[in-house]
Amino acid sequence: MKEAAYWYLENIDMRDVFCPIKMKDNMDNAHVTKVKKNSFIFMPEDKSDRVFLIVEGQVKIGTYSENGKELTKTILQKGEVFGELALVGESKRKDFAYAIEDSAFCDIPTENLKMMMKERGNLSLFFMKIMGSRVLEMEKRLESMVFKDSRTRVVEFLLELVNKKGQRVGYEWVVRNFLTHQEIANITATSRQTVTTILNELKTHNLITFNRKRLLVRDLELLKSEIEG
Repeated sequence: MKEAAYWYLENIDMRDVFCPIKMKDNMDNAHVTKVKKNSFIFMPEDKSDRVFLIVEGQVKIGTYSENGKELTKTILQKGEVFGELALVGESKRKDFAYAIEDSAFCDIPTENLKMMMKERGNLSLFFMKIMGSRVLEMEKRLESMVFKDSRTRVVEFLLELVNKKGQRVGYEWVVRNFLTHQEIANITATSRQTVTTILNELKTHNLITFNRKRLLVRDLELLKSEIEG
């Protein structure tokens, strides 16, 4: 499985960039900020002058439509970076960042990070890959919303979760910290009821089992065949 854009991508230890002291010693040192579940880290229109690294927990990145509907772009976990648009001229946040469980993060001022990028070409490549992969991910999701039905979108999202965050356990794959049905609905542009129906159908067919803490894919190839036929 391909790994997500975590701190170890390209052999760069992003912990040394964002929070070198606390990661080597303990979580109580300076620079680590802890946030409670259901707390905003930043909101649209907030000043965009820092980039963040998740130390613990999960963070949802999203935006709001003109009529106030929440649109989820991605959900990030430990080791992933967010707020990177500050590096390319964003002066005010267009998105929000929201802790969906108790979380902790390190952050670094954009100007400091830019100076480091001038000195370390591999650091620039790291952020180029993150931004590029997220643009491609959004384009793929838009295409899916236009051309594919709800069931296909939900199954594709499950496969994407396994591809990014799944761990193989024998013949099965487990994804820990599974999302709520509403969060999946926000990402796949469906309804919570639709997500619940699709997941229960897959469970009935013995393709998956799930609860709030984990998703277990019992037969990955059969799950893929659900959208390949």
